[in-house]
Amino acid sequence: MAAELRDVMRFLHTSDWHLGQTLHNFDRCHEHESFLAWLVESLVAEEIDALLIAGDVFDNANPSAASQKLFYTFLQQAKRRLPCLNIIIIAGNHDSPGRLEAPRPLLDGLNVAVVGHVRRFDDGEIDLDQLLIPLFRQDRTIAAWCLAVPFLRPGDVPRVEDAGDPYQAGIALLYQRLLARARERREPGQAIIALGHCHMLGGEASEDSERRIVMGNAEALPDSIFDDSVAYAALGHLHKAQRIGKREHVRYCGSPLPMSFTEIDYAHQVLCVDLEGEGVSKIAELRVPRTVDLLRIPRRPAPVDDVLAALTALEHPVHSEHRRQPYLQVRISLDRPEPGLRARIEAALEGKHVRLAKIETTFTRRDQPRQISVATEDLERVQPEDIFRRLYAGKFGTEASAEQLAAFGELLLGSADEAGRK
Repeated sequence: MAAELRDVMRFLHTSDWHLGQTLHNFDRCHEHESFLAWLVESLVAEEIDALLIAGDVFDNANPSAASQKLFYTFLQQAKRRLPCLNIIIIAGNHDSPGRLEAPRPLLDGLNVAVVGHVRRFDDGEIDLDQLLIPLFRQDRTIAAWCLAVPFLRPGDVPRVEDAGDPYQAGIALLYQRLLARARERREPGQAIIALGHCHMLGGEASEDSERRIVMGNAEALPDSIFDDSVAYAALGHLHKAQRIGKREHVRYCGSPLPMSFTEIDYAHQVLCVDLEGEGVSKIAELRVPRTVDLLRIPRRPAPVDDVLAALTALEHPVHSEHRRQPYLQVRISLDRPEPGLRARIEAALEGKHVRLAKIETTFTRRDQPRQISVATEDLERVQPEDIFRRLYAGKFGTEASAEQLAAFGELLLGSADEAGRK
């Protein structure tokens, strides 16, 4: 059914693109380009009325020219294919608010709203209307109001006196004020949507790839900040798609690509949401095709010989294009250092169409590590080689070999020569 004949307003929720991200020094431009091309086609196929991007568009505050070109090319293509598409973008903790907002004079004319930071009036009061953006149907009537709240730094939120956690209390107060303003402005039949980049209590974070926003986990927010007037909360920051507080309409859509090997089993997706009147009638998950595979061999760390055998037996579809070859993490369990380990791994991978991204080594010992201590009066007489011997024995429970002592001596001599030249 054509979009203009539907009573439903349909929007797409996505976040955490991290354009410009590298995986252990491998460029991922091809993967991001493929995702954005898929996203344009999905917007058209699903007859989407609005696209909500919940922060971390870029991987860092100073994105490369290539990643910016990807982003603005996507916006141009999306608007060309769907001229009436509403687009709202908020900044995440990885984004530069000023850089994200810089093209606003151009983007405003395309019905692309960008909110990088919280603005204040001259008297210090927060400009709530800047954070409240209408979503229009094709006939230009308002279907919903979107609370577009970027990542909030402590200076962005109202001051709350005598609060146990002023930062968290300030965030809650800002959402309360913004919701009150939305309820004042909306008319019957218009929904309220919250778009935010934040860490919610109970949210499951990735082990390697998500940067803690504020030390001490003080930023984690309760889902109660979204009351029953909020039809849907479109969240960004956590890379795993998930519901919060077992509430169907409070969601992280997750990242479209695995940002690390710990995310290898995530169901990467965007969320397609139907609004009918003031509520949500349907939420559908659209899985993002994985352009490049991530492999972990083995799935759990194993001894060297077992791992080398698995690598030698590795069979995977051959991709002539280097940029489409899988990334590989090798996981090895050791009980002592293995000189030349990387060379042995690379030899086992000879002729395999994979990219060795990471070698993860874990050390296992049956006995307890030895406690290493040196009397204060002996410190002046202890030589670097003595310290190395003791630390090695304490960590691995055996004596360093002659080859390892020789290698340590070469490192020590090289450091002394470098210091002498300076």
